[in-house]
Amino acid sequence: MTADTRSGAAGRRLVVDLPAGSRGQRLDRTLAGLVPGQSRASLQRLMRQGLVRLDGRIARPSDAVQGGERVAIDLPAPRPSSLIPEDLPLAVLYEDADILVVDKPAGLSVHPGAGAPSGTLVNALLHHCRDLSGIGGVERPGIVHRLDKGTSGVLVIAKNDQAHRSLASQFKARTVAKTYEALVWGRPRCDSGVIEAAIGRHPSARVRMAVRPGGRAARTAYRVMSSWGVV
Repeated sequence: MTADTRSGAAGRRLVVDLPAGSRGQRLDRTLAGLVPGQSRASLQRLMRQGLVRLDGRIARPSDAVQGGERVAIDLPAPRPSSLIPEDLPLAVLYEDADILVVDKPAGLSVHPGAGAPSGTLVNALLHHCRDLSGIGGVERPGIVHRLDKGTSGVLVIAKNDQAHRSLASQFKARTVAKTYEALVWGRPRCDSGVIEAAIGRHPSARVRMAVRPGGRAARTAYRVMSSWGVV
């Protein structure tokens, strides 16, 4: 269970009761699956700042969960956004009061970062729709899921916090199906099949993902659409 117990100018406090089924897991990994809008990395930062307490004591990311503990997370008040709305091309596929569905082109970053302070999808979204969910943080308003800069495809944007929580829970429960078309080097042994393997950060190329022990469980059904000879 997750509940707000305090809010105001100083921020808000979230109280989370850890489920019995999480026994033996790391605290940061468990919380990342329970707290909407907070990644494992952001929760680790909060723990290092002493803003997360496990049954009253300051928590550490590596703490082992027993199940049944109560966690209090003090979330600082969000800093004012410095994002500038920009009149950029935006391919809107669907829109209602809660969500916005867009077709992101390859070459466009989803949100600002060190190498892309402007000219991103978020800048275009703020020009199109000033009211977006704030759960993702001031630099990522409305963003529930992402695509790499070089990947084109459909993104669902949350226009309010209720929609963000609902979408996040659907992605977490894996009730959302994602379909990709990709070029691969080499030829799979079978023209179709299912790959089930844990995925994590590549050990040397940190911007890439790879099959890694201890990564997140993933299941990919694939089908070869076309193949070429030597290129």
